[in-house]
Amino acid sequence: MSKCRLAVLFGGCSPEYRVSLQSAHGVLTHLDPQKYEPVPLGITRDGRWFLYTGPYDALPDDTWHLGPCCVPAVLSPDRELHGLLLLNAAGPSTLRLDAALPVLHGRNGEDGTVQGLLELAGIPVAGCGVLSSALCMDKELAHQVARASGVEVPRSVVFRAGEDFVLLRQRTAALSWPLFVKPARAGSSFGVTRVTAQSELFAAVSAALERDDKVVVEEEVSGFEVGCAVLGDRDLTLGRPDEIELQKGFFTYDEKYHLITARIHTPARISPSQEQAVQALSSKLYRALDCRGMARVDLFLTPDGRLIFNEINTIPGFTAHSRYPAMMAAAGLSFSQVLDRLIETAVGT
Repeated sequence: MSKCRLAVLFGGCSPEYRVSLQSAHGVLTHLDPQKYEPVPLGITRDGRWFLYTGPYDALPDDTWHLGPCCVPAVLSPDRELHGLLLLNAAGPSTLRLDAALPVLHGRNGEDGTVQGLLELAGIPVAGCGVLSSALCMDKELAHQVARASGVEVPRSVVFRAGEDFVLLRQRTAALSWPLFVKPARAGSSFGVTRVTAQSELFAAVSAALERDDKVVVEEEVSGFEVGCAVLGDRDLTLGRPDEIELQKGFFTYDEKYHLITARIHTPARISPSQEQAVQALSSKLYRALDCRGMARVDLFLTPDGRLIFNEINTIPGFTAHSRYPAMMAAAGLSFSQVLDRLIETAVGT
């Protein structure tokens, strides 16, 4: 059998560029070389695309694009070409792809943009498609779909760039403090602020507006956060839920990737019935938001036992120590087996 020629997209024009490099390294080093021919396709911070042919260890420290191992490349929407147009010094050439796995976190990669280009080209996407990627990236719209599906979400309001800040005070008047201010379409807690008083709200919203032109202001939910890894399309495989234990504040970027004071427990320290409830609700939300391939569903578990929807990450972290592969490992699937199933879902084998 011939190997699957798989483009692994990494980097990107996003504040989460560095996280993407770490995840791509994790994916590329766990792909079965007997099954796949990886095609690393890197996107620099300023949006240049390259076929990368160098060592994978140059990804995490962001030196991959500095040497001679990069060939300028274009992902062509031409379905007959079905792959890359390589702009070699000796002249252009093409490289056909069987499938693509975007490992691009945040905007310009996790929000449906790259997925749309791949779908135009007729290249199977390992992971969520255009609609689910765009919906899940937008915190307001994701909550609207969840609420319409009968799932509880935090009370919130929306504020947009260009609106009078007098409206902000009026809209938040009915909310209970503390509040979380979040860019509607950003990840890794970039631009997120916890505010405890009206005097802090203006600065927090202004900071969030630097990341996005739409901001969500929502009530803090008491309790703690649990997550559930979901894999598949028609038939779903569910990871063992995990639990985030915070010593103070909230799950900031530094806490997410360096665990300074936070701890992640996999599996979560909850009862079997609560674990089943987390998995059932995660499956429901995965279906409601039209996800396929993979996603990590994040929920709040309140002291009185309610589950409240937080968000869905359609391209969760994929390092060897990330939450998604850890939850799947707890359910009995290795990193390589997760990648196999994800890619098989895309190519229909």
